[in-house]
Amino acid sequence: MKKKFIKWGIVIVLSGLIIGAGIIFYMFNQPHRNIQATTPDYQMKASTLVKDYLTDATLANEKYLQDDGESKIITVTGTIASITKDLNQQQVVLIKDKNEKAGVSCTFTSETNRNTKNLKIGETVTIKGVIRSGAGYDEDLELYEDVILEKCDIIDN
Repeated sequence: MKKKFIKWGIVIVLSGLIIGAGIIFYMFNQPHRNIQATTPDYQMKASTLVKDYLTDATLANEKYLQDDGESKIITVTGTIASITKDLNQQQVVLIKDKNEKAGVSCTFTSETNRNTKNLKIGETVTIKGVIRSGAGYDEDLELYEDVILEKCDIIDN
């Protein structure tokens, strides 16, 4: 009786591991959304996107995020305030008008980094990407947080 119980226990555990591995394999091999080849859902000034999040973040999330929580594709236009690199050596372009409290921080990918080499601070640029987080105000630090776009590329400059 004990051997039968052990055999079934091993079968159940192995079955669970195989099913779990299959699910993980499926999830990691799903096709990724090609953001740059897809028509944007919204085109706007960077200041409009920031203002939407600072006014009502919940309403902005309802507008700019899909039902499954993925970001809609956004195209923003504005003035380049800074150009830096993140820890992964990806270009980060901050679009922010001089009088604005927050801007849109656009992180590029290893494939699109090369498209930023001719950018200059102060020029107007149009960038497409997806939202990672919205703008906000941190009361403890008394600082405004930028909207963060990722998987970005330049549309026009």
